Amino acid sequence: MPRILHDLACLDDRRLSPYCWRSKWALAHKGLEFEARPQGFTAIPRLYDGAHRTVPILDDDGHVVADSWAIADYLDARYPESPRLFEGPAERALCRFTEAWLFGALVPLLMPMLALDIHDHARHEDRAYFRESREQRLGRSLEAAAAGREHRLDDVRAALNPLRLTVQGQPFLTGERAGYADYIAAGLMQWVASVTTLPLLERDDPVVAWLERVRDLHGGLGRTSPMYAIAV
Repeated sequence: MPRILHDLACLDDRRLSPYCWRSKWALAHKGLEFEARPQGFTAIPRLYDGAHRTVPILDDDGHVVADSWAIADYLDARYPESPRLFEGPAERALCRFTEAWLFGALVPLLMPMLALDIHDHARHEDRAYFRESREQRLGRSLEAAAAGREHRLDDVRAALNPLRLTVQGQPFLTGERAGYADYIAAGLMQWVASVTTLPLLERDDPVVAWLERVRDLHGGLGRTSPMYAIAV
């Protein structure tokens, strides 16, 4: 039975979920072959008798694991002989911090800017669900949330300073070799590049060079889905 990772997909087979990206890189980091099976937003609740509401969902020869953190922990426990995602509790805790910072500082800025783009790239059968659910979260229409978004780019770029200052002095967040913290951060950049032509970064930003290095890892896994340019 093939190893399957259920992966969020939009039109043109764009794979946008930052959580799925980190799980795909995690599997590749462990040297494990897998099929990234595309699922639309509204198809997910029909998987596994509705047991899970979001992806990624890993089906490893019938052993089903949902949630990117649970998948990472499962992979290290199930395949201890392959390169570890977390060398110990301290590294895992630092990865948790990386996620908390990124999703606390960046996502609240980015979601209003990108929600309309995500809607427009979603499969046609998913658009009504996406609009209703995200407008409820945002408290306004997707169009209103996106209005004037180009004037908010400086705030986003400033919020990336901790990442920028780190990777301008070393290849990856985790040093000379990429680790799970890099997969968390790069997954967020993949989310942006999957759905918008808005240039998040400037071309000479060290974050751009770092992202290209992460995309090149594991046989260019980060380049297997259509992406817009993230910098101009």
